[in-house]
Amino acid sequence: MAEAKTTKAEGLVYRGHPLRRVDNLIYYGMMSDKYIIMMQVLDTKTVQDLKVATRVSVQLQLTDPDLKFRDRVVRKSEKDSLYAAMDIGAIWLERALAGKEK
Repeated sequence: MAEAKTTKAEGLVYRGHPLRRVDNLIYYGMMSDKYIIMMQVLDTKTVQDLKVATRVSVQLQLTDPDLKFRDRVVRKSEKDSLYAAMDIGAIWLERALAGKEK
């Protein structure tokens, strides 16, 4: 009989990378990797008693703690929804981790 694989609860995972939220910041990826995505919700609107992001800043960042914050940013963009920000962020992160980024 096959044994069930037990793993520790990881929280939210999107396309194989963890998501962590701190107030209006969302971190996508693992700090142990070379790159992460940082998304900041800049504006929201209320739709049926639910806050929906209408403007999100997306940044591909290096995780090197010795660099200044400005030097960590590799790419940045602004999107009009969280879905669009997650979509471009996932693409940037996959490409960067695969070595296709500068």
